[in-house]
Amino acid sequence: MAYILLIVGFGLLIKGADLFVDGASNIARILRVPPILIGLTIVAFGTSSPEATVSIIAALEGSAEVSLGNVVGSNIFNITLVVGSAAFLYPLVVESATIKKEIPFTMLASVVLLVLISDMLLQGFSDNLLTRSDGLIFLLFLSIFMYYVIEIGLKSRRDTEHEPSTKSIKRGKNIALTLAGLAAIIFGGDLVVNNGTEIAYALGMSETLVGLTIIAIGTSLPELVTSISAALKKESGIALGNIVGSNIFNIWFVLGASAVITPLPVADKIFTDVLIMIVLSLLLFVFSRTDYTVGKKEGLFLMVMYVVYLVYIILRN
Repeated sequence: MAYILLIVGFGLLIKGADLFVDGASNIARILRVPPILIGLTIVAFGTSSPEATVSIIAALEGSAEVSLGNVVGSNIFNITLVVGSAAFLYPLVVESATIKKEIPFTMLASVVLLVLISDMLLQGFSDNLLTRSDGLIFLLFLSIFMYYVIEIGLKSRRDTEHEPSTKSIKRGKNIALTLAGLAAIIFGGDLVVNNGTEIAYALGMSETLVGLTIIAIGTSLPELVTSISAALKKESGIALGNIVGSNIFNIWFVLGASAVITPLPVADKIFTDVLIMIVLSLLLFVFSRTDYTVGKKEGLFLMVMYVVYLVYIILRN
């Protein structure tokens, strides 16, 4: 039964992503905003919902360590395997505004996280902790980012006022498509994580290895299938905006909300992972500046980087 449900889960993920990308790109046309803004907001928030669910429930149940590891692991997966796979299938064209503003936002989020968890080094405390006040700082950063995105969206609408009408695109139908796709992605991802974990335990895999592989990858499957689907449909804005937005939401919303619920203890090992996340964000920035495209070679390199990282964390643990 677990194998059947696993296949059903993958089917829902693939079909859900297809509907989600179609609906989201049509909504961008209806609202007369660039697809990347939809990718940075609606798509990114939707595909980040599994990380948010896992991390916030973990914080409520007192398993606070899970929240930080889940977010950092998911962000590394997003930059390496998700961007890499999408770029390898179809080179991602990067808009200049994305290079100058949105990708640096992900680096800023990662650096702010590193600063706020370094209590022992910077303040001489006895342990490192992501406190409630740190969580509120993250949520304030998120509100600034959302204000920026809304401003860009409004400016884009003013600039496209005289473009051809989009009345032929049905608003209600595309909102329904987007919501149905998102529901299929979330439910499919849940089936994959739960049944994949059950199969892994039956095959004798350790709990640590299952957590680092199936659960970490499972909560990022929505980003993976959505970005690959968007890349195949040549919607580079949604494919890349999804990853950039998801990484920003993961740190500023997921960690912010989790830390406000309960302070999050910081394990020593996580500092290495946060530094790796910062380096990878910088690498994505550099790749994006190369002809304003993340090409097949860069995509392959990023995928190899994830395999190297996966081997490293398995050996480390």
